Amino acid sequence: MASNSMSSNTSWTRKENKLFERALAIYEQDTPDRWHNIARAVGGKSAEEVRRHYELLVRDVNDIESGRYPHPTYRSNGN
Repeated sequence: MASNSMSSNTSWTRKENKLFERALAIYEQDTPDRWHNIARAVGGKSAEEVRRHYELLVRDVNDIESGRYPHPTYRSNGN
């Protein structure tokens, strides 16, 4: 099942990522039609694109946790 738009598969806006994160929290692993629901919540992405985005996120987290990459350093806002 190939995506119709490879560019949208690799290009996610901050807003889309935030919607994606919220949808992941709402539609847990055992939710029927999880990827379709998440795609609908994000808008403009297919179920396959959001599933692939999730798989890349999991891979990145696993790489960071395994020590392959350093933990990101965030600027403090003074709080």
